[in-house]
Amino acid sequence: MAVAIRKPAEIESLRKASQIVAKTLNYLEANIKPGLTLAQIDKMGEDFILSCGARPSFKGLYGFEGSVCTSVNEVIIHGIPNDYALKEGDIIGLDIGTELEGWYGDAAITCGVGEISESDARLIACAKEALYYAIKHIKVGMHFKELSALLENFILDYGYVPLRSFCGHGIGRRPHEEPEIPNYLEGKKAKQGDKIKEGMVFCIEPMICQKEGTPRILEDKWSVVATDGLKGSHYEHTVAIIKGKAEILSRE
Repeated sequence: MAVAIRKPAEIESLRKASQIVAKTLNYLEANIKPGLTLAQIDKMGEDFILSCGARPSFKGLYGFEGSVCTSVNEVIIHGIPNDYALKEGDIIGLDIGTELEGWYGDAAITCGVGEISESDARLIACAKEALYYAIKHIKVGMHFKELSALLENFILDYGYVPLRSFCGHGIGRRPHEEPEIPNYLEGKKAKQGDKIKEGMVFCIEPMICQKEGTPRILEDKWSVVATDGLKGSHYEHTVAIIKGKAEILSRE
């Protein structure tokens, strides 16, 4: 299936959905504190999205029961909201999707709970900086595989490794569309496959592991950890290619 090219009006619809994601993440980050349960965070996120006139698109997606992916410490992505109460020094990934008038938005952050260690702060910084480094270097005519290689090299240079088997993705009338955008180069040739074109909209989401990038899914059938059992981090933005460059849609 070809990667969709969006008209300016369609990009603005995607921007509106994505801005609600950004507002929700900012709201949650400002209120994260020890003692909050993941279920409470999920309810806060869902209520906020609904108050903005949108729908939490993760709820029911592929059978996911929550509205917010709440991934604590060694859980890198897809953490299920439950009764776990956050503790001082935890790190938590928050991944949110919205649907507004048939268009989707998606973004994620990882943040600390109270005071966190320098090593955890650096782990979070890698995901965030990898994301913004990639966005800065995207241009029309670049292969998506070149983008994957750029992300992988940045993460490796930081001293970490990317999570395997999970990836960024296109977005539009559905929450997940073509193309798939791994955070590592598949194969040996970056200059092949689909190219980035004006009007494309997609999500970039570095997922960072410390030593081993092989994933393991926990018994809850959702939470993804690395086989090294160490903490991970995750950041994501929805971007559109406008005037030859990537513009972030998922920001206030």
